[in-house]
Amino acid sequence: MEQLTEELNQYNYEYHVLDQPSVEDAIYDQKMQELRKLEEAYPDLVHPDSPTQRVGGEPLDAFQKVEHKIPMLSLANAFNEQDIRDFVRRASQGIEEPISFVCELKIDGLAVSLTYENGKFVRGATRGDGYIGEDITSNLRTIRSIPLVIKEKETLEIRGEAYMPHRSFLALNKEREVNGEPLFANPRNAAAGSLRQLDPKIAAKRNLDIFLYGVGEWNNSKLTKHSERLVRLKELGLKTNPEWKKCNTVEEVMEYVDYWTKERPHLDYEIDGIVIKVDDLKQQEELGYTAKSPRWAIAYKFPAEEAITKLTDIELSVGRTGVITPTAILNPVKVAGTTVQRASLHNEDLIREQDIRIGDTVVIKKAGDIIPKVVRVLVEDRTGEEKEFHMPKECPACGSELVHLEEEVALRCINTNCPAQVKEGLIHFVSRNAMNIDGLGEKVINQLFQANLVKTIADIYRLEKEELLKLERMGEKSVTNLLQAIEASKANSLERLLFGLGIRFVGAKAAKTLAMEFETMDNLQQATYEDLLEVDEIGEKIADSIVQYFQEQKVIDLIQELKELGINMSYLGAKPTELEKGSIFNEKTIVLTGKMDNYTRSEAKELIEQLGGTVTGSVSKKTDLVIAGEDAGSKLTKAKQLDILVWDENQFQQALKDEGVES
Repeated sequence: MEQLTEELNQYNYEYHVLDQPSVEDAIYDQKMQELRKLEEAYPDLVHPDSPTQRVGGEPLDAFQKVEHKIPMLSLANAFNEQDIRDFVRRASQGIEEPISFVCELKIDGLAVSLTYENGKFVRGATRGDGYIGEDITSNLRTIRSIPLVIKEKETLEIRGEAYMPHRSFLALNKEREVNGEPLFANPRNAAAGSLRQLDPKIAAKRNLDIFLYGVGEWNNSKLTKHSERLVRLKELGLKTNPEWKKCNTVEEVMEYVDYWTKERPHLDYEIDGIVIKVDDLKQQEELGYTAKSPRWAIAYKFPAEEAITKLTDIELSVGRTGVITPTAILNPVKVAGTTVQRASLHNEDLIREQDIRIGDTVVIKKAGDIIPKVVRVLVEDRTGEEKEFHMPKECPACGSELVHLEEEVALRCINTNCPAQVKEGLIHFVSRNAMNIDGLGEKVINQLFQANLVKTIADIYRLEKEELLKLERMGEKSVTNLLQAIEASKANSLERLLFGLGIRFVGAKAAKTLAMEFETMDNLQQATYEDLLEVDEIGEKIADSIVQYFQEQKVIDLIQELKELGINMSYLGAKPTELEKGSIFNEKTIVLTGKMDNYTRSEAKELIEQLGGTVTGSVSKKTDLVIAGEDAGSKLTKAKQLDILVWDENQFQQALKDEGVES
C-alpha cells in the first residue's frame, strides 16, 4: 500500500504539476484500482497521503471561519506604464542597495491559503476579507496538483490562486448546457463557485488547478529572496507558475508586461494582469505596508477589452435615494471573459453628450475590467431608424413628478413612499456594512417585498417562522438561520443602524463618527445644526441632512418602533474619551503574531486602531511593539533580533484595561 501510494503520488506530480506524464493512463488506473481494493481490505492502514483520500466525508452544512495569522492583503493597482514607473521609483527611493523585481502572471482565479504542518496539508482557506476566510480544505484536497504531503517539517502557509483551465471550463459548460443548467460566465466564476460547494464531490468533478506564488508563514530564515522561495516551493513539489522572471530595470519589467499583454490569449488559463514584486525579502520589510496593501508589490491590470454591439433599448431604475438611472440594454456580447447585456448610462447629460440613441451600434468596455460602460457611438453605422431618448417627467415606479435638485445633474423622485426606493432602502439596511443580516440579501428582500411581508425596516423584525416557510425555497433550516441572524442584528452598535437607515450623505465613516460623538440615538435626534457642525469631519451638507431627516414624523415613528422591537440604540465601541493622545498605543506601529486566547487578530487590530495605533503585517526597524501569542514564529524571532519591545497576551490585556477598554 505504501509503495502504491508513493508511485501514484509521483505520477500525479508528473502529470498535474510537471505536465510530463511518465506512464499511460491505463497503468495509473490499474494501480489506483489495486490500491482501492487493498484499502477496502485493510482500512486501518489507509495513509492520509493516499490519492484515494482526496475526496471523502459527507457534505458540509456550512464553511467554518478561518483567521489568517498573517493578513492576505490585496495589491495596489497600476493601469499604465507611468503607474509602473512610479511604483519602481517609489520602491527604489526607500532602498539604499540595488533593487530587483520579480514579475509574475496575475492568475484570474480565487486567492487561497494552504497550511502544512509537519509536512502534511492540514488546512485550506479562502482569502475572505484578508483577515477572516472560509475553511475549504475538503474542496482544495480535490485539486490533484496540491500535494497532501511535502518534505518540509516546519509549519508552512502558502498563498496561491486556484483556477479553472480553459479545457475544464469548456467541458463544464458543455455538460451544463446538456443538462439545461445555466452556464458559467467565465472560468474565474466557475472556479470560485466550485470551491464554495459544500459537497467536495462536486468540486472534484470540476478539474481545478492551482499556482502557488507566495508565503504567509514559514519559519525558514535561509531564504532571502522571493525568487528563492519560488524555486524552493517547486522543489517541495508545489506547483508554481513557470513564466515568472527576475528583472533588474524598469525597462526589463516593461518588456515582460508588453510580451504577456500580447501572448496571454495563447495560455490555457485566464490572466488579468502582471504582478511586480521587490525580490529581496529584507527590502520588502523595509518598504512595509499601507493600511490596505504592501508597498513592495503592485498589480498591473491589462487595458480594458472593447467590443461592438447594438443598443436595443434604454431602461430606467430608481435608486434608494430616488435617483433615476438610465441603463443601456444591449445585444449580448462577450467582453473580458463575461457576457454583457447591460451598461450604465449614468444620467441624461451623458446620453446627450455622447448622442446615444436607441438602435445605435456602440463600443463598450469594462471599467477596471468590472463595470460595463458605453465608450462611444459608431455614428457611421447609423441607418436613420435610430430613436432619440428623452427622460420621463414622472417616476417609472410610482408616477410622481421627477425633479432636479439644486446643483444636481440627476433626476430624482422625491416621493419617500415610492416602492422602488423603499425596496432599495431595505436592501441597503441589511447589507454587510449596515446591519449585516446574513441570509437576507437582495433576492430574499425582493421575495419578501413581493409577498407583502416587508414594507418598512421595522417589518424585518416582525417576521415569523410560519409565514416565511410558505415562501418558495424557504426550508426549515434556512428560515431558522435567517430569524437567528435578524435577532442577532438587534445587538449591533449604533453606527451600523445609522448607516443602515440611509440618511442622505451619511456614509459608514460619518455614521461611526456620529455614533462615537453622540453615543445614543436620542442624543443624535436632539442635536442641533450647530451641534453637528462642531463634530470633526461633519460638514454643512451632512449636518443639514441629519437635522431634516430626524424632523420627519415617519422617521420619529420608525425609531420608536425599532426601540420597542429591541434594536440597540447606543454606541458600543470605544468612547471618544478613550482615544486621547496619552494612549500607550497612540502613533505606535504594532505587529500582531501568533494565536491569542481572548482575541481574534481582527478584534485586537480594531482595539489598537481605536486607541490610535497602526497594525502592520511585518516586523522592521520601524516597529514599536510586537504582541506575541502562542506559536509566534519568525516574527517574534525577528523582533528579538532587532531588540523591539515584545508583549504577551496578558500584557496586552492589562494595557487595554489601563486604557479603560473592557476586554
